[in-house]
Amino acid sequence: MKFHFEPDLDYQLAAIESVCGLFRGQEACRTGFTVSHGGSLHKDSNRLEELGIGNRLRLLDDELLANLHAVQLRNGLRPSDSLASGDFTVEMETGTGKTYVYLRTLFELHQRYGFTKFVIVVPSVAIKEGVYKSLQVMADHFRGIYANTPFEYFLYDSSKLGQVRNFATSPHIQVMVVTVGAINKKEVNNLYKETEKTGGERPIDLIRATRPIVIVDEPQSVDGGLSGQGKRALGAMHPLCTLRYSATHADKHHMLYRLDAVEAYERKLVKQIEVASLLVQGGHNKPYVKLLETSNKRGITARVELDCQQATQVRRMVKTVKAGDDLEQITGRSLYAGCLVQNIGCKAGDEFLELANQDLSLRLGEAMGDVDSDVVKRQMIRRTIEEHLDKEWRLRPLGIKVLSLFFIDVVEHYRAYGPDGTPMKGKYAVMFEEEYRRAIAKPKYRTLFQEVDTRATPEEVHEGYFSIDKKGRWTDTAENNQANRDNAERAYSLIMRDKERLLSFATRVTCIFSHSALREGWDNPNIFQICVLRDMGTAITRRQSIGRGLRLCVNQQGERVRGSDINTLTVIATESYEQFAKNLQTEIEKETGIHFGLENQLKIKNANAHVPTRSRQAIPHDVALHPFWNRMQRDTVHWVTFDIEKLVADCAQAIRLGPPVTTARMQVCKADLAIGKGCVATRERGQSSPDVIDGDNIELPDLLTVLQERTQLTRGSIVRILIRSERLGDFRRNPQQFIAWAADCINRTKCLAVMEHR
Repeated sequence: MKFHFEPDLDYQLAAIESVCGLFRGQEACRTGFTVSHGGSLHKDSNRLEELGIGNRLRLLDDELLANLHAVQLRNGLRPSDSLASGDFTVEMETGTGKTYVYLRTLFELHQRYGFTKFVIVVPSVAIKEGVYKSLQVMADHFRGIYANTPFEYFLYDSSKLGQVRNFATSPHIQVMVVTVGAINKKEVNNLYKETEKTGGERPIDLIRATRPIVIVDEPQSVDGGLSGQGKRALGAMHPLCTLRYSATHADKHHMLYRLDAVEAYERKLVKQIEVASLLVQGGHNKPYVKLLETSNKRGITARVELDCQQATQVRRMVKTVKAGDDLEQITGRSLYAGCLVQNIGCKAGDEFLELANQDLSLRLGEAMGDVDSDVVKRQMIRRTIEEHLDKEWRLRPLGIKVLSLFFIDVVEHYRAYGPDGTPMKGKYAVMFEEEYRRAIAKPKYRTLFQEVDTRATPEEVHEGYFSIDKKGRWTDTAENNQANRDNAERAYSLIMRDKERLLSFATRVTCIFSHSALREGWDNPNIFQICVLRDMGTAITRRQSIGRGLRLCVNQQGERVRGSDINTLTVIATESYEQFAKNLQTEIEKETGIHFGLENQLKIKNANAHVPTRSRQAIPHDVALHPFWNRMQRDTVHWVTFDIEKLVADCAQAIRLGPPVTTARMQVCKADLAIGKGCVATRERGQSSPDVIDGDNIELPDLLTVLQERTQLTRGSIVRILIRSERLGDFRRNPQQFIAWAADCINRTKCLAVMEHR
């Protein structure tokens, strides 16, 4: 397969023109400098051996500012007050071709103004490999547009510093791709040391002399804050200007172009989104606590999720607690008896919550008393496989290969290793193969597996992509040092080399497992399902997760296929679709500054419309209200006589005739998400049949005490009601559901009795 790129998409051309318009009036020119052996750089010196070639800017600051204002006004953006920096921002939603835009922009800048030296700085190995792959697959496309203009590109490697010398001396377009982690530590970085590989020069001096145009991919992850190491490393290259491309900018700088999430979604430039929510019903039979966040800003506190009693039902709610708090009082449920907050840890990377009567310490994202997490994960995997096969059955005849992406928390859950290093399947791999084998046995999928040995299929269709250590084993690593970056590079270079292969029917791999750290950088246009087998909102956000699958799909000829009937991304989540939409909207507002449903106009109040308001203290002294106050002061007592035997009989009958009490169940609700200017809206499309959850290990609460508190009847009356109802077996099946129903029946029957005897 070979990707086909469209050269005339209006929104991409607008983004390219916005950057080029910044230099309007600049004549095509270059600057020269000489490169020596064992010395420093000398401007136009005759005694040094080789000529270096760099970018030259002839425009004055006033001219640049005028161009900037013209671009901003054309794009409906707020004009910058002054040219405070050489940083310029292009905001493009994930999946709209950001990488294509900035790579084509550098060719356009060369054609119009003669600029030749470009450095692309990225935050991670994954993005570096993605950019390098893009340069490879787009090379012929750009040569066709720009009349075979010669250009060279390379990945910065501290062991191959001769490439930096060639970068400085070549007359052709030069593109250096580098991770910020490889250049932001001067004390241990060869970039800042003299070396014979560059003729005795410091590589950073060669780069500085070229006055490169620096392109920053995902600057919010590169900068390290507005004055962080990454930003200082960018400044050390003495750039002619810095072009910053992202969908989620932390700092906007001078905005040149904006294509936000709402516009991209409404113009159908990305996939439409639907959510399949896996919800647990009737599962509140254990004291549930989940640690969401800890803080020491206003005393040491923790935000936790608890099952709280609300009138006649139990609701899962978020509460803020501190040491000494009694969770039984906070939730209003006796199940939490003895659950006192004992200790809270706030140290970054070591956040925890300890309870007085529990033998475990909860870490961020961990929960106790919930439904068995492996049961939930299996259901998520099962649902993802069903969604995958449904789309494959529909899209395969159109030449579109369907891929699914699973985000997991740790490698060992997918691939483990024995003492001798022998690889073994982790629990997620085992679950996947068992559920896949069961799914493909269904009659409606048989057409997908003609002439294929279905016994081998589950093992062939899934693969994992993780950091790889020197022994060839998958491992959990962060890119915080060179060794870990090397581990990541071994994995991501493989992913990028396999990009076309994964899209081809020639390979059976369709389901990909990877670490949650696989955020920006690895984007495949044919991801149709994303299953996050870990908590959203911790290491990976909703926006990051759906961003891996937003690109419009391609067929077997590498051609883009449009249409929302085909391009729909299904996210399998463990929260309701309403909550998913709400949280997604909050993330978009926080990351982009979009305010859904609000108009950008100042709200001006009419000062003449003010109405005087009497103080609250004046009300009791109002003579007109005295008769009312006098009537309200009287105490009134009402006596009602009950036939207690009739009340017991009526309550027992109400419970006996009630609906069946079910065991805890899981059910999938599916809904479409629509990202519009007003909000992130939802529309439910249907529900799956429920799956029963095993409840054999449920700890039964004190039934009589709880019902006495909720109904105010004596224990003896409650015992007689329960015995006569003949429904005590339902209490063991689902205690909380039975208690809620029994209390409601008794209280309703009491109300009817009061009305009869008033």
